[in-house]
Amino acid sequence: MQIVKIFSWMLVLLMAAALNATEITVVKKPNSKSTTAGFIAEVVPKNMTVQQKKARFKALMVPAVQKVYSELSNRYQKYRKLVESNSNRAEVDQLKEKLKAKTDTELLAALKPHPVSIVLAQAAMESAWATSRFFREAKNIFGIWSFDKNEPRIAAGEKRGKKTIWLKKYKTIEDSIRDNYRVLARGDAFKHFRDMRLKTSDPFTLVTGLDKYSELGAKYGKELAAVIRYNKFTEYDLEKKSAL
Repeated sequence: MQIVKIFSWMLVLLMAAALNATEITVVKKPNSKSTTAGFIAEVVPKNMTVQQKKARFKALMVPAVQKVYSELSNRYQKYRKLVESNSNRAEVDQLKEKLKAKTDTELLAALKPHPVSIVLAQAAMESAWATSRFFREAKNIFGIWSFDKNEPRIAAGEKRGKKTIWLKKYKTIEDSIRDNYRVLARGDAFKHFRDMRLKTSDPFTLVTGLDKYSELGAKYGKELAAVIRYNKFTEYDLEKKSAL
């Protein structure tokens, strides 16, 4: 019986130690920093386990992505109704020009946001689970380049020949997410992806249309699908069915 009691106490102590180890990774700073659930975008705690790294990533990213997705989804629904009712044409045409859309269908394809799960998978891959220098110093999640010397930006560590590569610097994580949606809404390389968004909201189908996003080509979509599936990111999707 004494052996059993000793073993029980050892088990309790081990569990307590594990809980304490998890709590140590939660860093609290003043509100001037980007904090979510005690985690800070600018600070990556040392010696995190894989589970702790992913917990930090989700705490910082999931609320932000869902917020932006909801904003963009509401905007899409608004303009979808305007297009269907053929009303406020001046406003619709103005937005078409801004998004480089030639037709109403192209406008709706540009406006419809893709699922949260895809954004999370891209964020995980592009920012090394929210630990990259670009994420910490510029909240640049997706490696978006800057070509405007007058906007906030930081220099990349490597150059292309003698040319310095600059990346945008964002005020918030949400701003970075919005800008990535904007890039995908306007870029000629992503037209097929936008057309797919009008037909489906299935993330595993949609990622096949992101072959132009990365030098990996078609392999990029396969890796995104694997990240989504392994981490169960579809649990965070706000729209389960396509809104055609």
